[in-house]
Amino acid sequence: MIEAVGLTKRYGAKTAVHNLSFQVRPGTVTGFLGPNGSGKSTTMRMILGLDTPTSGRVTIGGIPFRKVPNAPRHVGALLDAKAVHGGRSARQHLLSLAQLSGIPARRVDEVLGVVGLQEVARKRSNGFSLGMGQRLGIAAALLGDPQVLLFDEPVNGLDPEGILWVRNLMKQLAAEGRTVFVSSHLMSEMALTAEHLIVIGRGQLLADMPVKDFISANSADFARVRTPDTDPELREKLGSVLGEAGAQVVPEPDGALRVTGLPLPRISDLAHGADIRLWELSPHQASLEEAYMQLTQSVVDYRSTTDQRAGLQQQVAAPAPQGPGMPGQQPPQGYAPQPGPYGQPAHPGQPNPYAQAPGGAPGQGYGYPPAAGPGAPYGQPNPYAQPGPQAGAPAPMQPAAQPAAPADISKPHTEDAR
Repeated sequence: MIEAVGLTKRYGAKTAVHNLSFQVRPGTVTGFLGPNGSGKSTTMRMILGLDTPTSGRVTIGGIPFRKVPNAPRHVGALLDAKAVHGGRSARQHLLSLAQLSGIPARRVDEVLGVVGLQEVARKRSNGFSLGMGQRLGIAAALLGDPQVLLFDEPVNGLDPEGILWVRNLMKQLAAEGRTVFVSSHLMSEMALTAEHLIVIGRGQLLADMPVKDFISANSADFARVRTPDTDPELREKLGSVLGEAGAQVVPEPDGALRVTGLPLPRISDLAHGADIRLWELSPHQASLEEAYMQLTQSVVDYRSTTDQRAGLQQQVAAPAPQGPGMPGQQPPQGYAPQPGPYGQPAHPGQPNPYAQAPGGAPGQGYGYPPAAGPGAPYGQPNPYAQPGPQAGAPAPMQPAAQPAAPADISKPHTEDAR
């Protein structure tokens, strides 16, 4: 059994744990909960003799950890799965721990099989994934077959199969009469694994009770009651009957009633006495997460805020028109009209912005294959020449032997060709 009495730890002006008293009894999985910075890790370090309490005491089996003879044979712990020499294999790491504690070498292979690492036992631990490292840390805790076990976030990095395995392992260890103390932030796992809870906040004890009692004490149980949907008058009648009996009745969006303050048998009797037929009468209990949030909302030190992204958001310009077969490319500046099918302008009187300039290199947005001759490609008008009186009509193809006349650059152009 683990017992803490008046446990206090200060780091200068900072009080990490204040006057903490609790017991962790054998034969049950005890969950250790609290917000970040609440003092959970400090408490576990003091249990294991890694930190000395400023005041108070904590004992394992009635004596401090530092006075436990051959401690690894009596106490196993997983506090930091990364506390492994990366150059050692999993088997070498466990073998060194076994030799220091006088544990037979055959026990190393046993625990490697228990945690599922027998296939990678001779691989260096620096190549292990986070989940594999957690399994190795659990193997080290089980190495001496101890009666007292402490685990800090044992399912961190494990896949669903690994999480289920850890859950069943904890329950099995407790069923064998061992003391199992588990710290975790996963409320859903604690609800399925732990039978008793110790909750602290800002270094002080908030709750020490069974899981079911904790949920009931920090949440409101209620009953859902539903009458036939075809008769809304029955629902109103039932609400009045239950309200007169002292219940708090709140209608829900789906047409049911949420009833608190009366047990289910009493609700059933009142409905029967009023000749009201029920389609649903079911109990509902809050989850462990909801109860935990309700209890610890005033002792959370680290709260997130909304990301305003000040100065980072920019106005997104409307996409520029694109030509056919030209994804992601824009026409030259000053030419906005979209071209129509090959050989036809999009609008009469507007030139094709993708035509090649006579005698020059393709401009921005150029992507069509060049024409056979030096004239405008595919019969399109030259966007760099002065528009003629029939700007909307397609220009005829010129024979290859007679090149088209160059543009008259003596006349000013009304647009920026660039």
